[in-house]
Amino acid sequence: MTWIGNFSMNEIALILFNLGGYILMFLLPKRLSREVAFLGLLSGVATGMLFDFTIGGGILDFYKQNDTNHYELFDFVYFVLYAPAGYFFMYFYNMLHINKRTFIFYITAWSLLAIALQWVFTLLDVITYQHHYQGLYSFPIFLTTQAIAGIFYEFITDGNQEKSA
Repeated sequence: MTWIGNFSMNEIALILFNLGGYILMFLLPKRLSREVAFLGLLSGVATGMLFDFTIGGGILDFYKQNDTNHYELFDFVYFVLYAPAGYFFMYFYNMLHINKRTFIFYITAWSLLAIALQWVFTLLDVITYQHHYQGLYSFPIFLTTQAIAGIFYEFITDGNQEKSA
């Protein structure tokens, strides 16, 4: 494991995205119970890391994060960025009162947002595609993971929209 590869724009971008995500998370009014908020954070990190370790590395190795295909300190900084994403998914799911009729629109919007963020990360060299992989190949993966996250939210809240912690 390399501690820090070449400190450049991708590391600066990750620091700024993390700061922005965590600051916004703490500034938003509390809508979720502590337990649901924690599960949102945890599910974001777990889902992101699962796919980064399967399609982003390992046998498939479709993209690299940061400067090399080897793990470095800023890969961890990249992984913790998934936590606010999981939290925001559940936060806005709650705030917008997503139901059976709006569910598909919500997960589609989040999947499009994920594609857009992935594209921004390629511009900033946080992600570099390899082996002819293209960003749009991630769309069905995002649709699937967002749908699972929505079903997970419904399961842990028993279908009840929380109001406040």
